[in-house]
Amino acid sequence: MSHDNLPVKDPDLSHVVADPGIEEHIERFTDADKGAGNRAYTAVLLMLAAVPVLAIAFVVIYFAVPRDAYIDFGWLHASAMNVGLGATGGLAVLLIGVAAIQWARALMGDHESVEERHSVASNADDRALIAQQFADGVEQSGVKRRPLLLGAIGGALGFSVIPAVVLFADMGPHPVKKVRRETIETTIWAEEVLLLNDVNWLPLRPEMLEVGQLVNAQPETLLELHGTEYMIEKAKSPIVVVRMDPESIRIPESRRDWQVSGILAYSKICTHVGCPISLWERQTHHLLCPCHQSTFDLGDSGLVVFGPAARALPQLPIRVNEDGYLVAQSDFTVPVGPSFFERDSRNDFVKGDN
Repeated sequence: MSHDNLPVKDPDLSHVVADPGIEEHIERFTDADKGAGNRAYTAVLLMLAAVPVLAIAFVVIYFAVPRDAYIDFGWLHASAMNVGLGATGGLAVLLIGVAAIQWARALMGDHESVEERHSVASNADDRALIAQQFADGVEQSGVKRRPLLLGAIGGALGFSVIPAVVLFADMGPHPVKKVRRETIETTIWAEEVLLLNDVNWLPLRPEMLEVGQLVNAQPETLLELHGTEYMIEKAKSPIVVVRMDPESIRIPESRRDWQVSGILAYSKICTHVGCPISLWERQTHHLLCPCHQSTFDLGDSGLVVFGPAARALPQLPIRVNEDGYLVAQSDFTVPVGPSFFERDSRNDFVKGDN
C-alpha cells in the first residue's frame, strides 16, 4: 500500500532555537586605554627579554654546577644541577607561552569576522583573498606598529634553542679508544673487591650459597661512590652469583680458576639491549632475560641458547680471600652489556672455546 497520498502533519517548530547572532562587541581595556595597551606591550617585551637571560643561565648552570652537588631543604633532596636546569629551562618556556597568550589577548587585532561555508576547492580568487587576509593578520598583530616586538620574539625563540643544543653533550664523549676504556669498556670490579649481596649489602661467603641458589651482588667499592658516578657504576657492575654442582656443568680449562666449588659470577646485564636479568631456571642452569627472552646457559660459560642476544654473558673471575669471603680476581675481561660499533669481540667466549 502506498503512503504517498497520506496527509502530512505540520511539523512543530516551537522547539527550534532562534539564531542568536553575534554578541555585541565589547572593546578591550587595552584598546580603550592607550596606557593599558602600552603596559601590556611592555610586559610582553620583558617576558621575552628574560628568555635569553634564562637560556644563558641554563648553559652556565650546566657547565658550572658540579654533578654531585645536592640541595637539602626540608624534605627536598635533589641534584642542584637538575633543579637549576629545570627552573631556568622551564621558566623560559613558560614565559614564551605567557607572552604569546598576552600578545594575542591584549595586542593583536580584536574584531569578529564571519566566514560563510564554501567548497573545499580553492580558486584563484580564494587564494588571493587568503593572501590578503594573511597580510591583514600581520597588520593586526601589531608587528608593524611595534617592530621591537618581532625582534623580541625572534630573540626569545632563538635563544631557547641553545639549552637544547647544549644538552647534546649529555649524549656522551666521542667514543675514541681511550674514552671507551675509561667508560663503557670497564667497571669498578678489580682485584680483591668483595662481592656484596645487593639486598643486605653483606659480603658473600661460599657456605652462604646452596647448590642451585642464585644471588644478585654488587662490588664493595660501589658504596664509596655518590651521585651520578654511583648511578653509572651501579648500572654497569651488577652481577649474578650462582652455585651449581660442579659435576653437572662444563667448566672450560681456561676458566677453571674463575670459580669456587661450582660458584660462578656473571654480569647481570643482557648482551642484547642491556636489560637486567635474573630469571633463573634451577634445573636447566638457564638464565632468562624478561625483555626479549634471550636465554643464557650459566652451566656452560653463559653461552646463548635462545633469543636475539649475540654474545655470551661476561663472566667475572672470582676466588676466596684469606678471610673466607668471595672476591673478584680482576675486572671483566670483556665489556659488559650490549654491543656497539667499536667493540672488540675477539676476546668474547664462544661455543667450542676451552
